[in-house]
Amino acid sequence: MTDTASPVPPPAGLSRLTRGQKVALGLVPIALVAGIAFGRPGAGEVQAAPPPAVVTAAAPLVRQVEEWDEYSGRFEASRSVEVRPRVSGAIVGVHFQDGAVVRQGQLLFTIDPRPFAASLAEAQAAVGGARSELNLAQADLSRALRLLDVDAVARSDVDRLRARVQAAQASLAAADARVRSRQLDVGFTQVRAPIGGRISDRRIDAGNLVSGGPAGGEATLLTTINSLDPMYFTFDASEALFLKARRAQESGKAPSEVQVRLQDETDYRWRGRLDFTDNGLDTRSGTIRLRAVVQNGRQFLTPGMFGNLRLSSGGTAAALLVPDSAVQTDQARKVVTVVGRDGNLAPKPVVTGPLIDGLRVIRSGLDPRDRVVISGAQLAMPGMKVQVRPGAITAQAPAAAPPRAVPVAGTATFATR
Repeated sequence: MTDTASPVPPPAGLSRLTRGQKVALGLVPIALVAGIAFGRPGAGEVQAAPPPAVVTAAAPLVRQVEEWDEYSGRFEASRSVEVRPRVSGAIVGVHFQDGAVVRQGQLLFTIDPRPFAASLAEAQAAVGGARSELNLAQADLSRALRLLDVDAVARSDVDRLRARVQAAQASLAAADARVRSRQLDVGFTQVRAPIGGRISDRRIDAGNLVSGGPAGGEATLLTTINSLDPMYFTFDASEALFLKARRAQESGKAPSEVQVRLQDETDYRWRGRLDFTDNGLDTRSGTIRLRAVVQNGRQFLTPGMFGNLRLSSGGTAAALLVPDSAVQTDQARKVVTVVGRDGNLAPKPVVTGPLIDGLRVIRSGLDPRDRVVISGAQLAMPGMKVQVRPGAITAQAPAAAPPRAVPVAGTATFATR
């Protein structure tokens, strides 16, 4: 018989492990070998900490800035005219392009002048008849006056001849007036632009009948013209800001110059001046209407445009300025990241103001001695220790443009002086 080796019994407890547990125990040596082969830390080894992030920090820039008050409003035409005919008739010509810029006195529409030319000729003929009647009456009066010297005519006849002359003179004056009226009607058949500006589209095409004002009833609307240079900018001011401006005006510190920016602009590039303040406050809203005149030589501005206006309040104040990129939004608040004395980063809630020469005004929440992170904050988290690299905050010189500002309607803002 051939002896067969009896199987070796497993160690105590191993027979109670499941198949998956036995496989896991078999992978342990493989993991240890792989860790040694690839240089990964094994059991008992400590991984080295990464170096601290490098950030650039600087103290906020302290500058004297001029206070401004911000308003929102709309542009309006300085003059707006509805073009209507003065006489009734048929339109025989339209002499402008819709939406074009027209000059004062430019021909816009032509009304059929033939009926008015015939009336003018009739009136001129009547003048000739009235002048003949006057000449005859004057000749009869002259003969009667010569006969009166020799008592060949009664004085009553002379008086009647004088009255006849006066009546003939009145008839001639009335005929002359009718001629001038008919001449005006002929002139009114050419409808010309009463002002210069941008014209709207024509409401009446050639071939249509129109009604003139003197003919009775409301005259037909032909088109409208808006004068675009200068433009009006109207806005409403609260009672508090109105009182503030009046106090500054009484003290001689309230300039009338204003600056306006459009919705797609960052610079207040439109200049103007205040020229009108309403004579009372609206009791329902507690505001008062004001108006500024803005030059519009290139006629870029259009009535109805929305804009933001700022008006200097005449005062100055010290303000802290930081780069706009250093200000972050945390839900509904603004924060800047500062480096604490222990070298750790910490967020600080702040109240921001306008943008001046590329820098954001910080109204409150920041100390002049704080070290504000101006670069590298995205590489570190609040509470982390960082390596600080010193930097400096400098303002950008504006290139032939007024200081930039972000509007805050109904509140005081700032701009460089």
